[in-house]
Amino acid sequence: MSRLQELSPNAEIVAKDAALAVNIAAASGLQSVLKSNLGPRGTLKMLVGGAGQIKLTKDGNVLLHEMQIQHPTAALIARTATAQDEVTGDGTTSTVLLCGELLKQAHRYTSEGLHPRVIADGFDIARDATLKFLDEFKVDYAPKTPTTDGDDTTNDIDNDDTTESSSSGNKVLQDRELLTCLASTSLKTKLEHDLADQIATAVVDAIQCIAPANYTTNTPVDLNMVEIMTMQRKLGSDSRFVNGLVLDHGGRHPDMPTVLTNCHIMTCNVTFEYEKTEVQSGFFYSNADEREKLVESERKWLDERCRAVVDFKRSVCKEGESFVMINQKGIDPLSLDIFAKEGILCLRRAKRRNMERLTLACGGSPIHSVEDLDATMLGFAGKVSEVTLGEDKFTFVEECQHPKSCTLLLQGPNSHTIDQIKDAVRDGLRAVKNAIEDQAVVPGAGAFELAAAMHLRNVVVKATKGRAKLGVEAYAEALLVIPKTLAENSGFDVQDCILNLTDAREDSDCTLAVGLDCTSGDPMIPADEGVWDNVRVKRQCLHLSTVLASQLLLVDEVMRAGKQMGRVPEGADDM
Repeated sequence: MSRLQELSPNAEIVAKDAALAVNIAAASGLQSVLKSNLGPRGTLKMLVGGAGQIKLTKDGNVLLHEMQIQHPTAALIARTATAQDEVTGDGTTSTVLLCGELLKQAHRYTSEGLHPRVIADGFDIARDATLKFLDEFKVDYAPKTPTTDGDDTTNDIDNDDTTESSSSGNKVLQDRELLTCLASTSLKTKLEHDLADQIATAVVDAIQCIAPANYTTNTPVDLNMVEIMTMQRKLGSDSRFVNGLVLDHGGRHPDMPTVLTNCHIMTCNVTFEYEKTEVQSGFFYSNADEREKLVESERKWLDERCRAVVDFKRSVCKEGESFVMINQKGIDPLSLDIFAKEGILCLRRAKRRNMERLTLACGGSPIHSVEDLDATMLGFAGKVSEVTLGEDKFTFVEECQHPKSCTLLLQGPNSHTIDQIKDAVRDGLRAVKNAIEDQAVVPGAGAFELAAAMHLRNVVVKATKGRAKLGVEAYAEALLVIPKTLAENSGFDVQDCILNLTDAREDSDCTLAVGLDCTSGDPMIPADEGVWDNVRVKRQCLHLSTVLASQLLLVDEVMRAGKQMGRVPEGADDM
C-alpha cells in the first residue's frame, strides 16, 4: 500500500510502473488520433457537436480545442500543444507527435529497467544539441555580426544583442517568392492545393500591405490590421485580397448611389439625429403652434449640420469625384434624404473597429464636429461599391493609395468551406509574420528532423559519456516521427523512404538539406521546391515536447481525489 493511501484511504492512486504506462498510453493515443492529419496529404476529421453541428478540419489546433478529452495526461498534452499555436501560430500536430514518440522511445528502455531520470537527462542533452544545430541549419537573412579571429562560435539566430538594421527586415519582406512559398507550405497542410496557392498570394499581399516600409524587428507586424471578412456566396476559389476594407453594412436610403469612383472618404463621429438631453427634462406647449415651433427649432439644428456637410462636399469634390460619409453615430431619415439628393453615400452606426481601420486604409483622420471640417482630414479610395446578399449589405472600399490596413475576403458555398479557409488563413498569416520577424527560415518536408537525427547519432552520441547517450539515441529516433508520418500519410513505404532520405543526405556529406517529396516518395531539395518552415515553430516544438515528455517520464504516482473534494468523511454523522 502507498504511504499516501495511509494518509488518505479514499484516494485513487496509480503507482510507479503503472503510472508511467498510463502516461505513455495517453500520449500514444492522442498521437494516433492526430497522426493521420500531418502534411499536405493528411486526412480530414469530422467533428460532430451535441446539437448535430458538423465541422470538417485537419488543423490540429482546432481538433484539440473542439475534442472532449477526458484523460488528464492527454488533456495536459493538448493544452501544451494549443499553447504552441497561440505563441507561434503553427506546429500543434508536430508537438503532439514528437511528445508521444519521445515517450514511446523512452518506454523501450524503461521496460528493460533503465531509470527514467537517466533518459530525461539524455533528452535534455539532445534537445540543447538539436537547438544549436537548428541555428546552423536555418537559412539566415539576418545581418552578420563580425567575429574576432579564433572565435569558432556561429551567429545566433535571434541576434537579440546586436544592432538591428531595417535592411535585413526588408530583405525578407521584399522577397515575395519566399513569403509565398512559406504561406503555401502552411496552407497546403489544411486546404486543397490549388486553393492554397491562391490564398497564399492573398496572404502575402495582406502582410506586405500592413508591414511598414522601414520595418525593423523591433516593431512587430500587427495582424489585427488585416480584416477577415466572410461572405457565403460563389466558391472558395473566389476568395481574394481587397486593397482596402469591406464593411458589413451599407447605405440606408434607396436613392443613394451604389457604385462610386474617385471617392473622398469622410470618417466622422457626429450625430445627425435628435438626441436626448443628458439630464431629465421635457418640452411643454399649450397649443399646436408652439409644438410646431419646437419641432422646427430641432429640425433647424440638424438641417444646419447637414447643410455644412453638403457645402463641404461641394467645395472639395471636383468633376468626376464622389463623396462618401461613414459615421459611427446615427443619421435620421430626413438627413439621409438630404444626403441622397446630393449624391452622397452615407453609412451610419459603423463599428468602431471599422472606423479605426478606415483611416489607416484610406488616410485622413476622424472628424468629431462639423466645425472641424477640413479637406486634409479626408481619406481617398478609388472605388466604393455596395453589394447586397439576401438581407445583408456589404460596402467595398477599394483601390486605396497608401493603405496600412486591408481585408481578406473569404467566400464559399457553405459554412464548412468558409470555416476551413478561415482557420487556414490565420495560420498562413502567422507563418509569413514569423518569417519576417525571425529573419530566417528552415527547409521543410522533414529535412530538419532527418538532419538533426543524423547529427545526434553521428556527433552527439559519440561525445556523450555514460548512460545518458541512451536518451540521446532515443531522442534521435523520435525526431524521425515527422518524416515517417509524412511518408505514411502519402501512401509510401516508411522504411524505404527513410533509408532513401538518409542515403541522399550522406551522399552529400551531410551538407544538403534533403526532404521527402509527398507526391512521388523520392528525396527532394526543399529549397528548390519552395517548401519552408518557420524557425520559431521548430524551436518552440522542440522545447515544449521535450519538457513535457521529461516531466511525464518522471511521474511515479498519479493520484485522483487525494482530498475529500467536499465529501463528508465516513463516521462524521455519528459524531
